Amino acid sequence: MRTSWRSSVMSLEEERCPWCSEPGPLERAAVGAVKLAQLPAASALHRGVRRGGRLLVNGGWVLERTSTKGRRFPVEVLTQREVLALMAACSARAPTGVRNRALIAVLWRAGVRISEGLALAVKDVDREAGTLAVLHGKGDRRRVVGLDPTALAVLERWLEVRAKRVRRPRAAPVFCTLDGGSLQPQYVRALLPRLALRAGIEKRVHAHGLRHAHAYELVMEGTPLPLVQAQLGHASLAATERYVRHLAPAELVRTLQERPWPAGA
Repeated sequence: MRTSWRSSVMSLEEERCPWCSEPGPLERAAVGAVKLAQLPAASALHRGVRRGGRLLVNGGWVLERTSTKGRRFPVEVLTQREVLALMAACSARAPTGVRNRALIAVLWRAGVRISEGLALAVKDVDREAGTLAVLHGKGDRRRVVGLDPTALAVLERWLEVRAKRVRRPRAAPVFCTLDGGSLQPQYVRALLPRLALRAGIEKRVHAHGLRHAHAYELVMEGTPLPLVQAQLGHASLAATERYVRHLAPAELVRTLQERPWPAGA
């Protein structure tokens, strides 16, 4: 069955479930794919115009379906400005927008894996201490991670909305649907590129990229590697060293930044 190009380029905010503001079937289809063979002749001038996995169709950018199974992508670390733009792209009024903004803040500022973030329970959030308890990290290891006051305030805003708008909130994880169900990783994988498109971010945006940004910032701020290891939940310091060396060659960057310009040039 062929997909209408009109439904493919429609505003992604228009096609949603009316009950919970989660993506509807047409939104999922638009996020998933637009195939060039399905486009009408009228859009021929725009065919082949691609940027960052997006396709320009009749003046609007949509996401193409491209299989990423088995592919390796270069690391593109998001800047603080880019992550803040992602958060700003979330609705400030819709409950799901408040939730998504809080989820981005937690993934970025706590550096937790997507599975760890979605598994958080309300009891795992210590508001007084400013910490999150990750009960089942990689290798089923437990750890406690820190969260800065501003990120905690963003999370608390969602917890307030959650208490009023989520059905059966006591039994639900922190990041849940408005029906109290678990938020699925597939939803987050579709959400972040959609927000990136709205925010005008050209880089590949995904949940683990927020963890990359967290690690990069810690290293560039001079945080000792053992603390970075504890925050990220790596099994060994060697793993952390490999991780951050790939993301942020801090010593190299600082050395080159301090090089003097040639005299008289």
